[in-house]
Amino acid sequence: MPHGRITNFGAGPSALPVEVLEEAAQGLLNFEGTGIGIAEISHRSKEFTAYLAGVEAQIRTQLAVPPTHTILFLQGGGTAQFSAIVLNMLARHRLLHPDLPERERVLDYVLTGSWSAAAAKEAARLAAGATVHIAADARTLSPSGAAFDRIPPRSAYAFSPAPALIYYCENETVSGTQFATDPADPASFPFDLLPSGTLLPLVGDHSSSFMSRPIPRLADHAIVYAGAQKNVGPAGLTVAIVRQDCIVDVDAAARLGGAPVPTALAYAPFAKQLSMPNTPPVFALYVTGLVLRHSAALGGVEHYAAVNRRKQAKVYAALRAGEAKGVLRGHVQPGSASWMNVVFNVLGDGAEARFLAGAEAQGMKGLKGHRSVGGIRASLYNAVTEEEVDKLVAYMHEFIEQAPVEQPALPSEAAKTE
Repeated sequence: MPHGRITNFGAGPSALPVEVLEEAAQGLLNFEGTGIGIAEISHRSKEFTAYLAGVEAQIRTQLAVPPTHTILFLQGGGTAQFSAIVLNMLARHRLLHPDLPERERVLDYVLTGSWSAAAAKEAARLAAGATVHIAADARTLSPSGAAFDRIPPRSAYAFSPAPALIYYCENETVSGTQFATDPADPASFPFDLLPSGTLLPLVGDHSSSFMSRPIPRLADHAIVYAGAQKNVGPAGLTVAIVRQDCIVDVDAAARLGGAPVPTALAYAPFAKQLSMPNTPPVFALYVTGLVLRHSAALGGVEHYAAVNRRKQAKVYAALRAGEAKGVLRGHVQPGSASWMNVVFNVLGDGAEARFLAGAEAQGMKGLKGHRSVGGIRASLYNAVTEEEVDKLVAYMHEFIEQAPVEQPALPSEAAKTE
């Protein structure tokens, strides 16, 4: 591979296109012909402010972001947004309903994996008397009652009638579950079950699937946010697409009895000052702009949606072949599995270590699963090419064929419930 690079199947920070990295290296020396490197140039310079406007325009165009929504460039990753969404949406709710008792301010959370569970935990810390309501918890549907191995069916949801916030995580990187984009699919997000007759306070964490395929009903969201480090850039940048009625005066809400909101977590200062109330993550923004230009030249999210569909289909087909021979076992119920993060176990004593060692010997790294789940995790982000996925699939089949059959074929955890 060029530059002595290997194939990076890591969950994040993710692989980036080689062409982008080469251009970024030049930008470190000379940004846009200024003679100053991107890591040195003033974020207030006309060259950088013009570049930042271009990054925003690329996102707005490629995702068809409506004019009702403002695009903000933030810091702190998804974890900071766990806090920011609670504080900003509670402030909004207080301004709309100043006399409502605190316990009647409800925050709805849909739990489908570790990140949504972490978001709900943070909401409980910051709710300040408001009620955190779990609208669905996928763990309760698993055989063990503790595993995130599926997207809940429609019957499992119980949304509040007038919540201040409705949160979901579109793709869970740890467990490998993801909502489907087809509204007719049972694993799609249940937009039809949400409260009607009002601007929905719907918040979607799209960190690990951002720009990999279109976002269903984007206009119906109050907030969509994503850390850049999965599909669009280096760590350090968070993109938030915020409906304008959710960019509120948090100080006015505090005067009505709400909790003070740190300036760095309030959306209004970022919206007013074009995402620059302080120095933004300049280099991360620069690389993100290069990635988005690269994406646009290929055809944008529609291009990646088609490629990513093929990539995940190939890997899951290999996984099913391994399950049939009792060599592999998928973590996620078929129909709920992620396009971005394929999670499975290699069965047999020492088999997982052999699988990882063999993959590394063939130039494939980053396949070890998250410590809380174990096993193998192949992350198929945009910059992981179809050819690289084909190499992984060929290796999986090779491993399956060479593995000793020490036990009868074992069904996946999901299959036990079918």
